[in-house]
Amino acid sequence: MKFRAAILTFLPALAFAELYSFRDAQQFLSRYCQTCHQPNGAAGGFSLQRVSTEESLSAESAKWTSLMARVRNGEMPPKNAPAPPLDERERFTDWAAGALHTAACAAGIVPGPSHIRRLNRDEYSTTLSDLLDIHLDLSRLLPADGAGGEGFDNAAETLFLSPLHSEKYLEAAKLAMDFAAKEYKSRAKILVAQPEPNTPPEVAARAILQSFLPRAFRRPVTDADLEPYLRLYHAARRQGQDFEPAIFFALRGALVSPLFLFRVEPLNASAEVRPLDQYALASRISYFLWGSMPDELLFDIAAAGKLHDPAVLRTVVPRMLRHDRSLVFARRFTEQWLRTRELTGGKAPDPKLFPTYAGDEELRSDIRFEPILFFQELLMRDLSLLNLLESKFTIGTSNLEKHYGITMPLNKNRRKQPQWVELPDASRRGGLLGMSAVLAVSSYPYRTSPVLRGAWVLDSILGTPPPPPPPNVPPLDDAHNPSAPKSVRERLTQHRTNPVCASCHARIDPLGFGLENYDALGRWRDAEAGKPVDSSGELMDGTKFEGPEQLKAALLARKDLFVRNLTNKLLGYALGRGLTLKDSCAVDRIVAKVKENNYSAQTLIEEIILSTPFRFQAPSSSTPVAARKEANKQ
Repeated sequence: MKFRAAILTFLPALAFAELYSFRDAQQFLSRYCQTCHQPNGAAGGFSLQRVSTEESLSAESAKWTSLMARVRNGEMPPKNAPAPPLDERERFTDWAAGALHTAACAAGIVPGPSHIRRLNRDEYSTTLSDLLDIHLDLSRLLPADGAGGEGFDNAAETLFLSPLHSEKYLEAAKLAMDFAAKEYKSRAKILVAQPEPNTPPEVAARAILQSFLPRAFRRPVTDADLEPYLRLYHAARRQGQDFEPAIFFALRGALVSPLFLFRVEPLNASAEVRPLDQYALASRISYFLWGSMPDELLFDIAAAGKLHDPAVLRTVVPRMLRHDRSLVFARRFTEQWLRTRELTGGKAPDPKLFPTYAGDEELRSDIRFEPILFFQELLMRDLSLLNLLESKFTIGTSNLEKHYGITMPLNKNRRKQPQWVELPDASRRGGLLGMSAVLAVSSYPYRTSPVLRGAWVLDSILGTPPPPPPPNVPPLDDAHNPSAPKSVRERLTQHRTNPVCASCHARIDPLGFGLENYDALGRWRDAEAGKPVDSSGELMDGTKFEGPEQLKAALLARKDLFVRNLTNKLLGYALGRGLTLKDSCAVDRIVAKVKENNYSAQTLIEEIILSTPFRFQAPSSSTPVAARKEANKQ
């Protein structure tokens, strides 16, 4: 959900929001939408009568959500029609978000949709590596996956199967199986039987398939599941192939089967909410925390029917977070949440302006992995999530030490290796906002931008993204223009004299100003364009600050906004889909548990896995009240 009443923390409309009512909302719609959406001849087939009662907040929640989005994004009213001022528009959308949330949660927490999803290219490659026990990155053979859901490339909404995917999967499966056929460890793992005097080839082939397919398909298999692959084996033998090439040919077929390529969960054909199948839950957990298939222990727990036991899960989760595989999760989640993955593309710092960065691969890697490894350490050590806002620790290397111009207590025998270190006093580097990867991706490749950085903080940290800019916004004056102000701050101040720009920039820019002591590569500076950096700012509620340390203090005062946003992101990533209004009820419960446990990082992960949307399946028809109550007890 992009529309949360929490944005009011940064808006002067807070006092008004408490007084805003359904009647006020109807007056807003009548004033600005009635002309186009009257019952007779309603534009787009949408009449305001559908949202004219308080009951419609539940019955027509999808229409309300769409309406709210279009109003917030300035798509309604249309051009050349009277438009509401920004503060009036936001009072309406903030009220609507809160009212929809209240209506959605009135009946308790229920599971959301459970989609069939294709393994994305990273998951496919990692799963093949674990299944075959090979070290081979096949992800580059496959097309890139677009972001969906809450902004991640594991979202079911975007993971369709195209003819190009099919062709590339065939190519990747052949390469992987050919590689495995030559590797000693892989062969030992796959070829659990061999034709011998007392073992006919048919028996050996069946034994290999019975061992391989349950792991490949991530669930027990039946004789009917085995038959297609036995037929492939026999077809290869009839063509004159020896036993091993024939069985590897059959196994290659399994790697392009829908049962391998897709995560398919047993259909809940009942009218009741029910716990997810044990093996499907094992896959949900493993693809959440490892980005790959379950290991032997998870399969064993699922086979014993104990994976829904909260005590078992609270034992399993810390073990998985301490495993080396958790780096895959930390990298995929953190780079997409913080958008630092973009540093390998169009957001890369300009090589002419930053030649040291462009020419030093080790430095680029250390910068990119600093937030990733920091997040992983918080999870493994079960530290407070608030360290993401401000921390006495970081990930240090000799390259980062030199880049930041500070002294780190690095282990002298492995100074180039990333390590958890305590920051020196007054380092100005604690938390995400002191990390080069974050500061670079929220800049232009050639200079800093308080607007980009302020919008990044609002979106990635607080989950309260600013509305899109209105049309025909004038550009920032060019610094090379002799009559233009020289510093970015001076040019933005001039830009904000335009009333069209002022209202949004008043809430975005101050957050970015607080980070202006960092250049576009995250290095500290005291001057810009020959003048001392002015890093002061004032939030919409009157909070004043000077520089990054006081800005971080202001964000810590709003820590619950941050934790809720992080919970939304992680839950969306864990479920592999966009969140619904009803998911926000589960978010409420998860956030409350995290706060009760001093913002523990592992508590957040555990509560997501223990949540109703993660562990339960929605019924195929309407959910009876008794079933909802049963799910809410869990």
